[in-house]
Amino acid sequence: MTDASATADRPLPSQESDCPPLFRNAPSSVAFKKLRKRLLREVRETIDRYGMLPKEPRARPPRWLVCLSGGKDSYTLLAVLLDLKWRGLLPVDLLACNLDQAQPGFPADVLPAFFAAHDIPHRIVREDTYSIVTDKVPASKTYCSLCSRLRRGLLYRTAREEGCEAIVLGHHREDALETMMMNLFHGGRLAAMPPKLLNDEGDLFVLRPLMGSAEADIGRFARAMEFPIIPCDLCGSQDGLQRAEIKKMLEGWERDNPGRLGVMARALSHVRPSHLHDPALFPFIELATDGAAPAGAHEEADPCGAAAAMNARMFAAD
Repeated sequence: MTDASATADRPLPSQESDCPPLFRNAPSSVAFKKLRKRLLREVRETIDRYGMLPKEPRARPPRWLVCLSGGKDSYTLLAVLLDLKWRGLLPVDLLACNLDQAQPGFPADVLPAFFAAHDIPHRIVREDTYSIVTDKVPASKTYCSLCSRLRRGLLYRTAREEGCEAIVLGHHREDALETMMMNLFHGGRLAAMPPKLLNDEGDLFVLRPLMGSAEADIGRFARAMEFPIIPCDLCGSQDGLQRAEIKKMLEGWERDNPGRLGVMARALSHVRPSHLHDPALFPFIELATDGAAPAGAHEEADPCGAAAAMNARMFAAD
């Protein structure tokens, strides 16, 4: 792929015939065009940075299974990927996929109608995981863990049946930060949500191209595009989930200190093993006073100085 900044060099289309079908009724405001370009740039940067595309050209382009739940994140993911593909910046075959889990009241006609209206190749997979989850998990417990395992298995199977090499999910910056805090507070480990993952069998990638994008931007984009949002009544029906509490905490930090979540997200890609406590990541036992210490061992962490430098760069950019 070329430099992600090149996205801005090609003007956004203004006529119905000169845009992807999904964008025919998109807003024409300057604010929306800027938002659209920002999401395009961020997704391209994430795809490039984490090597989501093959290094060498292929006779047949890779095929991605783009998973749609009917929420704002997955709609936005699909829209941005289709936009990049239309611009010739994403040499990938895209297949949208919705997993209908047979939840009571699920509007099964919404996504098929959406796909058909915008000429989007797709597949609908119907499996009654709802009954399994509600039968196995007490109502007082969180459904998410079992539900996600069942979903993952079904999506892996579908990807293999369709000849896809990657499952593409709509997780964003805040999802990664929430996972990091969940692991920190409840799991006793430092781990987040990877932008690129190889499954245990080694035959499928799990990709998250929106990992560098803010949830607020995604929400604004989805509202402007008037996507037909489908709520998840399975997990949405349970109050007091730990993730919901983490989300509320992060939102409070961002509200009181705008830009805080961006700084936290950058920390996920600027890891200093020598200043953590895991001997499997850094050879503490080999440290000696003979001057032959491993790289990074001499430098003392200075979070206050780093924060000041980061703030200075941010204000300079503004």
